[in-house]
Order: sequence, then structure tokens, then C-alpha cells
Amino acid sequence: MSSSVLHQADFSRFAQLRLLACEAHRARFDADGVALTVSAVDGRTLRLTLGTTSLPDYALLQPTALPPALTLAQIDGGWHIDCGVLRLELRGNPLRLSLYRDAELVLESITDQHFKGRTRLPAFGRAGANLWCAAFALSSDSAVYGLGEKYGALDKRGQLVRGRTEDALGVNTELSYKNIPFCWSPDGWGLLAHTPGVVRHGVGFGQWSHRSYVLEVEDDCLDLFLFGGEPAAIIDSYTALTGRAAIPPLWSLGMWLSRAYYATPEEAIETAAELRKRKIPCDVITLDGRAAWEVRTRFDFKWDKSRFADAAKSLSALKAHQLKVCLWEYPCVSVHNPLFGELEKKGWLLKKADGSAYVFDWVKDPTDDPFGAVLTPLPPSALLDFTHPDAARFWADSHDALFDDGVDVMKTDFGEQVEDDMHAHNGDTGRRLHNVYPLLYNGCVYDATQRYNDAHGRGAAMVWGRDGFIGSQRYPMQWGGDPQTDWEGMAASIRGALSYGMSGVPYYSSDVGGFYGARQPDPELYLRWTANAIFCSHFRYHGIGVREPWGLGEEAETVARQWLLFRYRLIPYIMGTMQQAAGTGLPLMRAMALAYPHDRAARAFEMQYMFGDALLVAPIIAAGGATQVWFPAGSAWYDLGTGERIEGGQARQVHKAIDQLPVYGREGHMLCLGAEVQHTGEIDLANPVDQVWLFGQPRHAPTVMNQCVMLELGRDGAWLNGVTAAQCLPAAGIGVQQRGARVRIS
Repeated sequence: MSSSVLHQADFSRFAQLRLLACEAHRARFDADGVALTVSAVDGRTLRLTLGTTSLPDYALLQPTALPPALTLAQIDGGWHIDCGVLRLELRGNPLRLSLYRDAELVLESITDQHFKGRTRLPAFGRAGANLWCAAFALSSDSAVYGLGEKYGALDKRGQLVRGRTEDALGVNTELSYKNIPFCWSPDGWGLLAHTPGVVRHGVGFGQWSHRSYVLEVEDDCLDLFLFGGEPAAIIDSYTALTGRAAIPPLWSLGMWLSRAYYATPEEAIETAAELRKRKIPCDVITLDGRAAWEVRTRFDFKWDKSRFADAAKSLSALKAHQLKVCLWEYPCVSVHNPLFGELEKKGWLLKKADGSAYVFDWVKDPTDDPFGAVLTPLPPSALLDFTHPDAARFWADSHDALFDDGVDVMKTDFGEQVEDDMHAHNGDTGRRLHNVYPLLYNGCVYDATQRYNDAHGRGAAMVWGRDGFIGSQRYPMQWGGDPQTDWEGMAASIRGALSYGMSGVPYYSSDVGGFYGARQPDPELYLRWTANAIFCSHFRYHGIGVREPWGLGEEAETVARQWLLFRYRLIPYIMGTMQQAAGTGLPLMRAMALAYPHDRAARAFEMQYMFGDALLVAPIIAAGGATQVWFPAGSAWYDLGTGERIEGGQARQVHKAIDQLPVYGREGHMLCLGAEVQHTGEIDLANPVDQVWLFGQPRHAPTVMNQCVMLELGRDGAWLNGVTAAQCLPAAGIGVQQRGARVRIS
């Protein structure tokens, strides 16, 4: 599975298809002696399962409503199954399928044939007990999106994508921290491989078949969900199936400040004071990595007493600056810590075959040690076994003491370390547990935080996680790993965000400024990264070295402050977009292929995106301030900085000074902005909107947080008429700005 080769000769092909029974919500078949079941999920989703399993499924799927009935009828060589807008045709000799939506063919099994008519790869095949393949046809202009956080081209066509969670050590390769075996096409279909196992996706990959999408799945059955619809509807169905995103706390939308690392609590407290002195808006400060723990014995939830003699007092000093405190953790216990022996005795650590704790070393290749002077080598460690209910309960409960000391949120790092030959309490091997381990880990910490918050009136919970898998959207949120400190590191981070969003996860952040590199970010890179990241669900400065705005000079501090103040003004709009995401699965950052799936020209502009319904963002990803922007047809667009109105359906080369960014309002929409504040505690929740920018005559209800009086004003259709909006908003104490000089309210 590690090479690019697909050993097709190893796969036996399924040929025969025999109906066994048709029930209200499913049809059961026999395929060459293997059970094949087609089940209804909803009116635009069908499930096809080949084989059976008794292995743990890890609750990757959430309970759904009673499925609709399906109907079955015999056709030449097989059967067709109708459910809602979908029709699935199954035929034998060989076993293959065709999927129709509203009578239009949207997906079919592989059509790539050799001379004698046999397909190049099996439509459905099996190798041994736990390796499967399925192959589907792609037309020459078919595009495929999703598959998790991937840093290369958003259209996966031509790529071989390996769905295995990795400590990618950057954003420069196909390896990534968040792999999700879910994808979709603007052609009208989507697909989820429901498995915790490793999946290889040959998406028009030329070495397999440039005209086919081929999945190779490691598990004891092949369990596929087939979706039909527009991309937004497919994501809606996928997230209804795997879980909706929770809405994170309001304070999480402010600026997070972090670096690797604040060596002492005094250094962090001095930084907090400097933030307020310089009027740099901020809500969260992070004690990262070595900041709180003794390296040799971490991790055991106990502060390093040589620096944190009184942790509660130190955290109280930080919180006196109206900051929340984020604290780093990982699910590993050092062999040098007494806790290691206790957990091993109880059987709460992942094990070797002989039942002893599996201890691993972090540095696999001494000639390529990824650690440096700051990222000190970690001690030999074992991993907590989250499949053991008592171990998971212990881990969750151990957070209470940290929360009592004043910690608000945990940064859940290093969920990728499960080795293939580890053994878990639930009977799985590490190879099958590997991908799903981050979900169990983050879910445990998220639930622990929410339970504590509920008991102490602290509101919504969240984690700041690095890894993700099917269902990770339930536990907001994940950030984008460790980008290199250069322009390409920033560009890849944006692509990772957009790819992850197209995979059903609405929230994301990157390490603004870059995490590692031979050089510190120069002011231009730092400020462009800052400006781009303003239009992301969450914002955090982080990296090895100085990341505070004043550390890069007076101009950088001034411009960064400007962008951060605007970020806080955007919060009513961002929170409204999050509330939308919680109900639909739509990401806040919507790539052009998702926002305009039928605009083929727009798809080519893979770096730009819609931020919610109203804003088009075109990041500047190279020195000099120039970029090309595609303005989608169907709307005019208004430059947020100049108010210029630009007709849709054209591309423009634009240039923006260091304190500007190509951001455009969509005609017919409006942007709800709050007042300038230094932290979210200063937001007037009863009246959070200070000003509304109108992009032409408003035709759409505003995207805005629920507490806003504007929702009351808009219930009677006030937003359908620009005159009404212009009259109502000032009456509610809200300022109005018309952003287009060529459009007037009269």
C-alpha cells in the first residue's frame, strides 16, 4: 500500500448478482457468495455494502431519521433501485453500477477496457480477507474535490491520495494531518468510504487509469455511501450522516497568540500586558509545548513546578488581561513518569502483542532528526488507549484540575502516533485504529471540556486540534499543522483550508506567520498572512520565534493592528456564518468549485474563495502585492476598500498595497460589522452590529449572529427593499454605508 502500484492481479472480480430479498428500506443480494446490501439513507443518499463486519465501527456515523422506502424492479441483467431523487442500477457479469439523479446519469462503474472488452481494473474486486477495490468512470472534464486537508491542487484529478493520518512535518507533500475518505464532483455525485482503515484514491491517476476513480480500501468489508445532488447538498447529506459541527464559543473568534514557546509564565504575562499596552486586540494566549511541562516526564497533567510553582496564580495574572488560556497536551506518557507504570498495570495503554505497553521512540531515523534546539526530542513514550472506557474516563477527568487552575481550552496535539502493530483494548490493531485515534482523542477532550463548562457556567466548549477524520467537525476545531515560513507555506495552508472545508469540516486555522523555516517571516509575508487569515473561521499567530506584531517593526505593528481590529468588526458576520454552517455543513471558506460549481472558469482560481455568502476573498500569495481575481458571473462585486463596482464574468489583475487586500462584496448582500473592540468581552451582545455595508440594493437577509436586532427587522422582508433597509437600520442605531458609488439608495 505504500507504493503507487495497484496490484490488480491480486483482486478477484465480482461477477454474479442474485437477489435474496427486498425489504422496506434495503435490498439484499448475493455477489459470488458475498453479501451485498443496498440501503436507503435519505432521498439523495444510498448505501452499498459488500461483505459483512464484526469489527468496531467507532460511531463514525450519527443516528439518522427513519430512512425512506426504496423500490426495486428487475431490468435486463440486473435490477434498478429507486429512492428519492436517486436511481441505482446494479448489473452482473461483471458486477457494476450506474447512479442516476433525476434520471440523469451522474456516476457509473469503470468503462476503461482492454482490447477484449474486460475493464482495465475491477469494477468491484477483493484481495484476501481485508482489501477491496471499486472503480468508477470519469469523463475528461470531471473534477473531484475533498478527501480531507490536502495542500496541493484542490481538484484531485490526476492525483494518488493516500488516506492515512500523518505527522506531515509541514504542508509541502501529499502527507497530511486530516484525511477524510469523502469526495464529490460538480457532475452531481459524492462518495464516502465508511471505514477507519487506510484508503488509497487513484483519482484519474495515470498509472492506474486516467479516466477512472479507483478506491483501494483496507477493511473486512467495502461500505460505500453514494450521494446525489449539487455540491452544497452533498455536503449537507454527508454532515447529516457523520455529524453536524458544534458552534464554538464567541471568544474563540478573536485573535489567539502563541509561539514555540513562552519559556516562563512571567514571559507570557509580560506579553499579555504588552498586548493591552499596544492595543493589539486578542482573546487567547497559548502555553505551547514545553511552556508548562517538564519534557522528560510529559505528559501527566502536572505543571512543571520549577516554573509554575503556583499555576492558578500565574493563570490568574494572565486572565487579568481579559485573556482566555489555551494549554498544550498530547496523549503520550513518558516511560520516565510514574504514571506510565500505573497506566500499564491497569491496561490503559496501547499494547504489544504480548500485552505489555508499546513504547516507541519519536526519532525513527537518527540521520534525519526533526527536532531542534527549540523542539527538543521527546522521551520514549506510550499512548493512552482511548478504546478502553476506563482509560478514556481517566483522561477526561484529569482535565478538571487544569480547568480549576484557570485553563479554558486544550490544544490537542500529536494524535498521529499509533503504530500498525499496536493492539487496543477493543481488539483492533493499530493499523485499523490509526486514522480514527484522533477522533477518539479529540472527542474525549472536547466532551471533558463541555462537561466542565456545563457544571461551571462557562458556555460552549472547543479544542484546538491538529488531526482529523470522518466526523471531526463534531469537535471544533482543527488547525493546519506546521507550515514553512515562506510564501509557498502560506499558499499551501490556504489550499489545505479549502480542501478540508470541501470535505465537510467548516472551521479551520493556520499558523499565521509560518511555524518553521531557515528565516523568520519578513514584514511583507507576515502582514499578507495576517490579512489572508482574517477571513478564516479562526485566527492564531504561532511559530518558532517572534510572532507578536511589534516584533517585526513599527509598520508591521500598525498594519497588523488595523487588520486585527477589522477581524473583530467581522465577528457578527462570522458568527452568523458559523450558525449557518452548523445547520448545513457548509464551510466558512468556500472554494470556487463549491460556491460556483458550474462556473468552469471560476474553478481554475483555486486560491480564491467565498467567505460566507457575502464576501469574495482573493489572497495575495507572492511578494509585490499583485494577484489575478475572477469575478463570478451572476453578480456584480464591490471592492471593500474603494467601493468600485465590478461586473461579474471577468478576470482582473489587481494590485493592493500592504495594508489592503482584494476582498469584494457580492451585489445584493450586506456585511454586518461590529464596533472596534480589544477583546470579545467588549462586544455588546444585545446590539452587536455597529454598521452595515450594503452592496447595491439588498436582496438577501443578512448573515449575522442570532442575538442581533437585525433579525427582528428582517422578518417582514425588509431586506428585499433597499429603501426599507436604509430606513430601518439607522432607527435601530446601526450605521449604513453604501459600498458602490454607482448605486444609490433613493
